[in-house]
Amino acid sequence: MMPGAGMMGWGGFGMGGGGLGMLLVWVVVIVAAVLAVRWLWDQGQPRRTPGDDDRALEILRTRYARGEIDREEFEEKRGDLQAAEHEAPWRSTGPTRRGEP
Repeated sequence: MMPGAGMMGWGGFGMGGGGLGMLLVWVVVIVAAVLAVRWLWDQGQPRRTPGDDDRALEILRTRYARGEIDREEFEEKRGDLQAAEHEAPWRSTGPTRRGEP
């Protein structure tokens, strides 16, 4: 055996690269855990499509036209919907008052 070559001729890394191999294993485990958590988190979130805001605005206009809501409530909710268009797509916007659809 050559002096300084170490175990199995790998220059001291031994089987699996020693510390480098263990670091690689931990990186793979951590990345897999993060991906699994993100996947599980996304399962509980509603998907927003680009047409969702348009559909919501149409429903709001219909409710206003039927007289279910007054002008003040219509303007408030329309402003909320327009502000939601500029938010990140993964954020969902819920009703502004309890019990409303």
